Amino acid sequence: MNDSFQDSPAEALFEKALEIAEKHLEQAMKEGGSLSAYVAVAMIEAAVNQAVEETSHDDIVDMLRDLAAQIEADAEAGDEAGDED
Repeated sequence: MNDSFQDSPAEALFEKALEIAEKHLEQAMKEGGSLSAYVAVAMIEAAVNQAVEETSHDDIVDMLRDLAAQIEADAEAGDEAGDED
């Protein structure tokens, strides 16, 4: 996410929402047992579908692009940390 978002009250709200989502995801994955990885991916799809209904396709696409960029940055940082060992 951009720096202005990280310093805003919206960040605190998002972090609280993330905490709630993670709690429910963990419970769903436990319930899924051996299907836990599939449950996690299915939760992403269900969340995206619900979010589109609440906002717009464009908003969700932008958020998913931001998330993908974060995932790629984290992976690159992990790769670089692994190279230092």
